[in-house]
Parts: sequence; structure tokens; C-alpha cells
Amino acid sequence: MAFTIAFAGKGGTGKTSLAALTIKYLLSKGRIPVLAVDADSNACLNEALGLEVHTTVGRLREESLDSVRGGGSRPGGMSMEQLFDYQVQQAIIESKGVDLIVMGRPEGPGCYCAANNIIRKYTDLLSEKYPYVVIDNEAGMEHLSRRTTHAVDVLIMVSDATVKGIMTIKRIKDLVEELDLEVHHSIAIANRVTTDQEIKLLSKAESCGLSGLYFIPEDVNIAECDIEGRPVITVPEDSPSFVKLASLLDSITTIP
Repeated sequence: MAFTIAFAGKGGTGKTSLAALTIKYLLSKGRIPVLAVDADSNACLNEALGLEVHTTVGRLREESLDSVRGGGSRPGGMSMEQLFDYQVQQAIIESKGVDLIVMGRPEGPGCYCAANNIIRKYTDLLSEKYPYVVIDNEAGMEHLSRRTTHAVDVLIMVSDATVKGIMTIKRIKDLVEELDLEVHHSIAIANRVTTDQEIKLLSKAESCGLSGLYFIPEDVNIAECDIEGRPVITVPEDSPSFVKLASLLDSITTIP
């Protein structure tokens, strides 16, 4: 079974960038192949990895349903489930050392039941073929309450340099414990933090019972990637954010 690293946190904290940098870290250590799972309906992990998306699992599901409703035929007498499984395999975007699958939005607004089932099923199935899986979850805590994120070796909870962000990851930590999710190790990170902000954020974290807060510094290289439209994964290995994240990941002795 794959070693799974998942990201959670409110929107705009840089989860996707950190997910891409985590994949960069695994690749730099020769820990390959990696399956990257973009489980956010607002998919953008492909941009951070420099990969082009030709389809999403959500789009495939809608097309399959439309075909059934229209009386379309299925090749080779495949069942609907067999056909969809085959199509999902074809939706994997292959690259050197890392493959990507994008979940997308499988249904119209307001209905996520099937979406959750799809994410769980195919993450589980595909993870059997990869030694490492990195999941970029949707913003917020819904994926936890719906138990979309489960059986995770490392859950990285990401905040920005705000009190609201710190409170969000504290609620995520509490929810993981409340739901008794299978999370073996959790890490709280405040991202894009200046040295002056660290003491204040650490004090706030401690006051609300969130211990062990780590900081990823503001990084001009990441900002330049965003402005210039370059993949985050291409930042130099001496970039402050990558150096700090790599050091943190190195300290997790459970990563095989």
C-alpha cells in the first residue's frame, strides 16, 4: 500500500504549492513513482506540476451517464462500471517520476455524494500501484467530515499568516480526532510567513491548544512562478520554501 501524504486547509493558503514542492522533494530523493491526486474541484495542481489535463474523472463520469441516458452502446459488452474503470485508467496523466489524476467536479452544484465515493474508490485502487501518493484536497474541512480523506500516513494542515488560518487548522486537527480518522501523523504549517510574524502566530497557536506549529517562509521564487505562469515544481532546490519543507519532511522518520 502506498505511503500517502495529504494536504488540508482553508483556501488561499498555498496548499497546492506545498503539495507540488512535496512531490519535488520525493522526486529529488528518488522516491518514485508518485501518484499526484488533485481532489479539489477547483483543479490547479497540474499547473503547479507543469502538466496538461486532457480530462477529469468528473467529466468522464458525466459523459458515461449521458451515454447511458442516450442509450449508447458499451464496447465489448463491458458493464458501466468496467467501462468507467477503464476510462479512469486512461485519464491518468503520465510524466517522468510522477503521474497525475484530476478528480474535477463530477456533478452539478450541491451534490457531492458520488464525488466522495469516486475520490475514495480510485485513490484506493490506484494507490496499490504506487509507493507514494500526494493528495491535494479541496479547501475547508468537508472532505474530512465526508471521510474523503482517510488512511493517511501524513496529514499536512496548512494555514496562511493569519489567526483565522491558525484557527482553521486547529478545527481540522480536532475533527480528525473526533472522527477517529486513520491519520498516522499530522503536521500544522503556517505558510508564507515572515520572521516578524512567527512569534505572534506561535503564541496564538499555543493559546488555542495547537502545539508544534511549523513555518514555511515567504519565498520570492514561488511568487515569481505565479506571476510568470511557471510551474512551482521548477523552483530551485535552494529556494527558502523548498529548503524548509524538505527539512521538515526529512524529520518525518516514517517516510520509507
